[in-house]
Amino acid sequence: MLQESVIIDDADLKLLSALQDNGALTNQQLADVVRLSPSQCSRRRQRLEQAGVIRRYRADLDPALLGFGITVFIFVALATHSRNNARRFRDLVATLAMVQETHALTGDSDYLLKVIVTDLRALSALVNDVLLPHEAVERVRSSIVLETLKDEAKLPIG
Repeated sequence: MLQESVIIDDADLKLLSALQDNGALTNQQLADVVRLSPSQCSRRRQRLEQAGVIRRYRADLDPALLGFGITVFIFVALATHSRNNARRFRDLVATLAMVQETHALTGDSDYLLKVIVTDLRALSALVNDVLLPHEAVERVRSSIVLETLKDEAKLPIG
């Protein structure tokens, strides 16, 4: 959600779109795409970073080439629905490097975790040794990804 004080114009959208494609672009390269001067691109980029529109820069790594062959979506139902129990679960998830994303849900499950692991043994250890024994957790249901049809982290801005 954008802050009310952040005004995004067409040049900002072009800049953001270019950075989504390649976050390592220099200001000169951005200037060529956006058709502004490098100094204008630099100022716009800094303003968008300071406003929180640009949250971070990172490399997009290939999990399979690094030995992470299994992606799993894990649905978690909490044992009790209280602020403290939810905090305990959130604290747990924050410590687990294999958890790529965590979403609070409506419906049958309270949370959805996107997890990446090296193999089924690692998945079993996560579920059986970490999640299920945790005091905050009542039920865990997992679905292993067979094939990823689309993996796009870009927002549809341009």
